[in-house]
Amino acid sequence: MNRYEVQVEDSYGKDPDKILFGGIYGFLTPNEMAAKPAGEWQIFDITLVGRKVTVEANGKSIITNQIIPGITGGAIDSNEALPGPILLQGDHGPVEFRSISIQIPEN
Repeated sequence: MNRYEVQVEDSYGKDPDKILFGGIYGFLTPNEMAAKPAGEWQIFDITLVGRKVTVEANGKSIITNQIIPGITGGAIDSNEALPGPILLQGDHGPVEFRSISIQIPEN
């Protein structure tokens, strides 16, 4: 919905933080650092229902059913009730994406 940001960056070997790999930017810190070294593919499985988010990275559950308290810094607007686009943003260096799958649950 381009109102919440999951961090995708080279944070291998660092302590978990809300602004590093797998964090919900500025709000939620992963319970562990699951990043692989630079040059290896990272695998994310992100589930967002309303404001409740679960993030799995490289086979580890790092954020589980936590409420995001508000929009993150890169949000296009603050109307969380409306649908919005999904954006992939490069910010501090080269990033490649492959095999992106989006599933929308049936009502």
